[in-house]
Amino acid sequence: MTKLLAAFVLLAAAAGAFADEAKIRRVVESKLGGVRVEGVQPAPLPGFFEVRFTSSEGPQIVYTDAEATHIFVGELIDTSNNRNLTEERLRKLSAISFDKLPLELAVKVQRGSGKRVLAIFSDPYCPACRQFEQTLAQIEDITIYYFMYPVIRPELADHSRAVWCSPDRGKAWLELAARAKPRVPAAGTSCDAPVERVVELGRTLGVSSTPTLFFANGERMRGGLQAPQLRTMLDESKGAARAK
Repeated sequence: MTKLLAAFVLLAAAAGAFADEAKIRRVVESKLGGVRVEGVQPAPLPGFFEVRFTSSEGPQIVYTDAEATHIFVGELIDTSNNRNLTEERLRKLSAISFDKLPLELAVKVQRGSGKRVLAIFSDPYCPACRQFEQTLAQIEDITIYYFMYPVIRPELADHSRAVWCSPDRGKAWLELAARAKPRVPAAGTSCDAPVERVVELGRTLGVSSTPTLFFANGERMRGGLQAPQLRTMLDESKGAARAK
């Protein structure tokens, strides 16, 4: 095993020494519709290279061989421990400073000690968001900051405004977004609800789908997770944020 590992390290080093980065940039930019390559570096798979660029969806990654004779579009999975290496890398590339999120514009829901922290851009009428609420209900000791992001059915944005105008915003949000049949708050929309400011914030952060999650270490993830994986990521991000 030691000899095999050493061989992989030497192969990766050799590939890095002879990779034609300029050619990789040129080929990827021409083949992918004129994107601007922002970086090229060795991939976790020996002999291959990660190529980074940004699209309207945010940071993107493709992979090539050292001469860019092939471009690989998709996810790199480490089958030995079931890790999605592409997803992990994209979370880091698209990370923000969690401390700079304007949490005062979010609806806060706390369960238990609230030691796990998560911010979510969510639309109450997004099917994936509603499904993810069932997972969130299984997580104990969590503080959730909901940035109401009514972009799926913008004609119903007043329902989110009514949540903000409710005396108990957390309860009103959950009744609207998590019940099998949404219950629209009776509070009305006469207060100064920050819905437009949140929509603008989401656009500034490149939030293009719901739910979009932001963990305590600033890493983002599009879409929901199963409860065990979510607990793990919440705990890991809390530790990473504390270590900064």
